Amino acid sequence: MPAHTDSLPAVRVQRDGAIALVTLHNPPVNALSTAVRQGLQQAFAELSHDADVHAIVIAGSGANFIAGADIREFGQPPQAPSLPEVCNQIEASDKLVIAAIHGAALGGGLEIALSAHYRVAVDTAKVGLPEVALGLLPGAGGTQRAPRLIGAAAALDLMLSGRHASAKEALRLGLIDHIATSNDIAAEGVAYARSLLADGAPIRRTGEQTAALADRAAQQAAIDAARAEVAKKKGLFSPSKIVDCVQAALDQPFADGLATERDLFTQCLHSPQRAGLVHLFFAEREVTKSPETQSAKPRPFEKVGVIGGGTMGAGIAVSLLDAGLNVTMIERDDAALALGQSRVAKVYDGAMAKGRLTEEGKAAILTRFQGSTHYDALADADLVIEAVFEDMAVKKAVFAELDRVCRPGAVLATNTSYLDINEIAGSISRPQDVLGLHFFSPANIMKLLEIVVPAKVSADVVATGFALAKKLKKVPVRAGVCDGFIGNRILAVYRTAADHMMEDGASPFEIDAMVRAFGYPMGPYEMSDLAGGDIGWATRKRRAATRDPKARYVHIADRLCERGWFGQKTGQGWYVYEAGSRSGKPNPAVEPLIAEERAKAGVTPRPFTREELERRYVAAMVNEGARVVEEGIALRPLDVDVTLVHGYGFPRHKGGPMKYADLVGLPQILADIQSFAKEDPLFWQPAPLLVRLVQEGKNFDSLNHG
Repeated sequence: MPAHTDSLPAVRVQRDGAIALVTLHNPPVNALSTAVRQGLQQAFAELSHDADVHAIVIAGSGANFIAGADIREFGQPPQAPSLPEVCNQIEASDKLVIAAIHGAALGGGLEIALSAHYRVAVDTAKVGLPEVALGLLPGAGGTQRAPRLIGAAAALDLMLSGRHASAKEALRLGLIDHIATSNDIAAEGVAYARSLLADGAPIRRTGEQTAALADRAAQQAAIDAARAEVAKKKGLFSPSKIVDCVQAALDQPFADGLATERDLFTQCLHSPQRAGLVHLFFAEREVTKSPETQSAKPRPFEKVGVIGGGTMGAGIAVSLLDAGLNVTMIERDDAALALGQSRVAKVYDGAMAKGRLTEEGKAAILTRFQGSTHYDALADADLVIEAVFEDMAVKKAVFAELDRVCRPGAVLATNTSYLDINEIAGSISRPQDVLGLHFFSPANIMKLLEIVVPAKVSADVVATGFALAKKLKKVPVRAGVCDGFIGNRILAVYRTAADHMMEDGASPFEIDAMVRAFGYPMGPYEMSDLAGGDIGWATRKRRAATRDPKARYVHIADRLCERGWFGQKTGQGWYVYEAGSRSGKPNPAVEPLIAEERAKAGVTPRPFTREELERRYVAAMVNEGARVVEEGIALRPLDVDVTLVHGYGFPRHKGGPMKYADLVGLPQILADIQSFAKEDPLFWQPAPLLVRLVQEGKNFDSLNHG
């Protein structure tokens, strides 16, 4: 067998009478490296000539069967044999082939299993075809074999969602044939092979199966329904190609279907979305590493306090409860506490209504949830998260109480969106214990958690923030202290660019339409209505004293707020909302108000093309992103990308603003900024980092490594 980096070979063959056990060994997850593929090819070539072997069992060592492609080989020139060749060789074997699955069989791992003639799995195994998350489709026969085993509807659901299915679901669907009774997968695989041989089970090649696709009309209906659903997800490339592949599975002989799959896989491989999605895949792993997580261990935490039971505090409490932690909520009086507790209960009632939670399950969760109107209830808390009104005096009063009651070594966190955490930390006797944990609303759903690092914080406190994010299944991004940290600071700038375009002649509805067409779920004015226009208004008023008097200021949003038009919560904002409706229609009163403000500002409105709007919006985002990196507020450009994708709706398939700028070309972005600067040199000052990278012929990605 080919040698491997570990002391064991990548593929090992052992004989047990008439059964050969082929075990894969590629720690940590048995990914399909070149050595594994070569080993499988060699093992099957040798076993095909062994007359004493009647069945071959493929199993994985360690914790998994095969968790997918080897990410260490991403971007490397492909090495023979290819995975499709290996899968076809396994399926063509004239020995009975059994895949024995434990842990994960994902992507290429499941494609190997589908190439076997039978599949057995332990009950904790999970299977899936998640290639869509990387802008790809299963390219080693998965799109042809899965429909032949489980039909078009179930195969499309797995491939378009990228989700993992349990062993029980896989058995019900027909992806696997048998669930093992013990976790000794090698022994179970051999025993299952022995029983198949004893029963005279035939070689059952997946590519020759026809039953699941027999009802052609039903299969076509499932494909048509999936195609209609995919069409709603504008801009994504690989989902429609997955549907095309399943159509080929229905229409074409197996060999032709494999050729169609290979062609469409290659198209996906070369699509620009592939670059963006792969970048995000690696970036999401990199953001979990910070200088503090490398140098310090987190403090233990089981008991967590939450100060405030408003929308944000309740969402944070749910997130903590979902992670199995004990939570104590503090509110100022009994009425506010009861309201906070009811907000938490309402989330679990919603989960029960959807069948995701039982009454007993809800009761069990709420036994870990306490409430109090006294800070003394936090005397033994390991970690406290403050989520009260965004006002420095209010925050300092809370931290003074925490300083009084919390035990030494407790981590004291603030969920502020903008305020100076150094000032908060400096107001108490233990600044080394103070950290920013900026959750995004709704906190129990949104994945992003900005971990804001003030000047005097201990490294182990920062490491605790990252450990909490992992426990909560959130994506952590390390941020430095400044007004708005990474995300809200950049948001403020591109929202200002949008306001400038609106005053110059574009309608807010045109701008929202452009942003949606770019790939965001909603535009900035729709977002403002959703969040509440008063939130941004309060921020603008707070910043008014420090605003450069020479900087352009657009008053239109303030005029809406002065009329009490805060968006969805008041029934109108930029849009008008019928009672109970989340979707609005353009507010006809907005355009005259905009015209009035244009006249006051002496602006003659001009038309913008969608491309002009997009270039300004993106350039403002990228330029401020470059400043955030240059100042060390973000460690690397990829931290900006992850923040904007997970917290602000930047389209994932474009990789984040900094990756997107690399794909467009930094010289083009800089040229745009310099062109816009002719109208407004103060707002459109090119970030020095952007200028330097262009001069040196480098891109943002060059700063992500090292």
